[in-house]
Amino acid sequence: MLYYAPFLKRLAYIVKQFIDFIPLLLFFIVFKLEPRELELLGHSWTLGGIFSATAVLIATSVVVYGSLFIAQRRLEKSQWLTLIGCLVFGSLTLAFHSETFLKWKAPVVNWLFALGFWGSHFIGKQPLIQRMMGHAIELPNPVWRKLNLAWVAFFIFSGAANLFVAFTFHDIWVDFKVFGSLGMTLVFLVAQGFYISRHLPNPPQNPSQGA
Repeated sequence: MLYYAPFLKRLAYIVKQFIDFIPLLLFFIVFKLEPRELELLGHSWTLGGIFSATAVLIATSVVVYGSLFIAQRRLEKSQWLTLIGCLVFGSLTLAFHSETFLKWKAPVVNWLFALGFWGSHFIGKQPLIQRMMGHAIELPNPVWRKLNLAWVAFFIFSGAANLFVAFTFHDIWVDFKVFGSLGMTLVFLVAQGFYISRHLPNPPQNPSQGA
């Protein structure tokens, strides 16, 4: 049973990554609604469309990451970056009533992630992915470095893909922002799982099985 503990920890890590998509999914749902006027607290609010969806994205991000912070007494650096990116680009979108700012959120955040993973090769004793997952699984140092570089490449590609779609295919950029990003992340995590499984230590042999 102890041998499967690293797999359970890795599964928990993957689930934690998908928590980041909760505000994005709610953003997508509100964006797809037909704009309608709602009366709330004596004020008229528009629900549906890009700007109300942006407000929902900001609010749900604060709730989700605020809840995590209360439960864990901390947030990971990646979660802080995601939250700050949402607050900055979302607020600019609402303040200037321009979705251009929101279109830059995903590319900028992804490239900052790539920079952080790349910089960890030169700052600190371990690559960033090893610091994040080293408590759950044990891998040779060269494997950790290759895995970390794979994350660098993934974030660069993801940022470029989001930027290209946002400013080239206006009608589908929100769909891609949600499901394209989710799909790319899922495919990459599955590929990462296969790669890691090739380098995990073999399970301990039960002496009674060899008798």
